[in-house]
Amino acid sequence: MSTSGAGSFGAGLPPAFLRAGSSSFSEFLSAVAPELAPASRTTVTDATELSPHGTTIVACTFPGGVMVAGDRRATMGHMIAQRDIQKVYAADEFSLIGIAGAAGIAVEMVRLFQTELEHYEKIEGAPLSLDGKANRLAAMIRQNLGLAMQGLAVLPLFAGWDPAQGQGRIFSYDATGGRYEETAFHSVGSGSVFARGSLKKLYSPGMDAHSCATAVVQALYDAADDDSATGGPDLTRRIFPIVMQATEEGVSRLSEAETSLIAAEVVQARMERPDGPAAGVI
Repeated sequence: MSTSGAGSFGAGLPPAFLRAGSSSFSEFLSAVAPELAPASRTTVTDATELSPHGTTIVACTFPGGVMVAGDRRATMGHMIAQRDIQKVYAADEFSLIGIAGAAGIAVEMVRLFQTELEHYEKIEGAPLSLDGKANRLAAMIRQNLGLAMQGLAVLPLFAGWDPAQGQGRIFSYDATGGRYEETAFHSVGSGSVFARGSLKKLYSPGMDAHSCATAVVQALYDAADDDSATGGPDLTRRIFPIVMQATEEGVSRLSEAETSLIAAEVVQARMERPDGPAAGVI
């Protein structure tokens, strides 16, 4: 019986994998294999026009949770790089993350964040609190500051169900990792100004989940109406916004049938009123 591989197998894992460390996977990755961390990549010039960028993300709360939606367009300079990119993801069982900014780095950051939350739960035996998750994401954004200064910023929108408070909550960030809790609704990305303006007239604290989903689709439509980097519902190609919600039952995504129906209703109503529904007057 050959034993040629026994020595290498018996050596086991490198010492770094066996030492007790923190519950942060990103810290472990930076120490063991820093070249694999997104923040380790450097560029020598402004790379803004060389990477696809994703916009726009909107979120709003309702009594049973929080809704996050994103358009599907990615741009590279003045070109449409992709028409059906995914910008909203489940971070874990009870939280969502929407990405705006450099698409490639943003997707890597989402995957690392998902692993970070899973790693923490395995090490500690309990999930992070929603505030703890928001803080971990802020630290990861701060690690990307070098690339952000070269035009490859990632500005996610984080939201989730907080069992401690019994409500949905929304967090936004700046390029330095600054974390800010938002009230009721928020938007990030190039079309965020127009989306927030839309939500200001449409949002109501008592709206149900369906009304909230309709409001975020309306907001994305308004963003696409004024921002060329934001894509509206594409009825011809059947490309619709991704809409996800986090409630006390967990994270779920609206089906394509549900989203397409809402989008079709929004588009049909715009045939009669191009500027969208009027705000209610109390």
